[in-house]
Amino acid sequence: MVQEDAADRPVESASPRPVLLVIADSLAYYGPKGGLPADDPRIWPNMVAAELDWDVELIARIGWTCRDAYWALIGDPRVWAAVPRAGAVVFAVGGMDTLPSPLPTALRELIRYIRPPRLRRGVRASYNWLQPKLSKLGRPVALPPRVSVDYLEQSREALAHLRPELPVVAVLPSVHKCDAYGRVHRGRARAVKALQAWSGKTSVPLVDLGAAVRDDIESGSANPDGIHWGWAGHAAVATAMTKALQEVR
Repeated sequence: MVQEDAADRPVESASPRPVLLVIADSLAYYGPKGGLPADDPRIWPNMVAAELDWDVELIARIGWTCRDAYWALIGDPRVWAAVPRAGAVVFAVGGMDTLPSPLPTALRELIRYIRPPRLRRGVRASYNWLQPKLSKLGRPVALPPRVSVDYLEQSREALAHLRPELPVVAVLPSVHKCDAYGRVHRGRARAVKALQAWSGKTSVPLVDLGAAVRDDIESGSANPDGIHWGWAGHAAVATAMTKALQEVR
């Protein structure tokens, strides 16, 4: 018999660590001075993953709503790659949905495509001038609560079809004192009520971002824009999220 060369034998690798898949808006990666890389250890998704000894896949963008999270779930190949290894999925969206949007959200998204540049700058300046003034009306919001919940439910159902045992966690909206939105947040209460009703039907745990970051937002240590958090806010959210994930694992 010919002895098998040890170098030709396949090496069994250790089992990969679970992935914490986070689909989020900019609150997941903005700090007190602006946006940060996805691997910054100070943002809450990485703090949670470190506590759980998991890897993390952060899929996020500024301004994302529950609708955008659903589109990312069904259209982003990074999500498709992460789902088979996921230990849990967190939908950290919904806060943007509750903000006053008296000018159509589609208008804001389309400004970047306006040509020529001079016209684009003029439209953007007009939008930025009108938005805080009209926001004091408090309505309409970017997405009605029933629409936000519908997108979350479609997302949950899609994941349940692929991996019925996969834990899913969502959030209640954060709080803000943002001048760009007139420091108005009348849509939050209705959204909280709708999300809690959905959670009661589906047993999806909800982490209350508002409760976690309210002190940080009021402290003066958060981002000067009045909507993104400081490091204390990220730490508080990480603590609350870790607790929720440990309870559903």
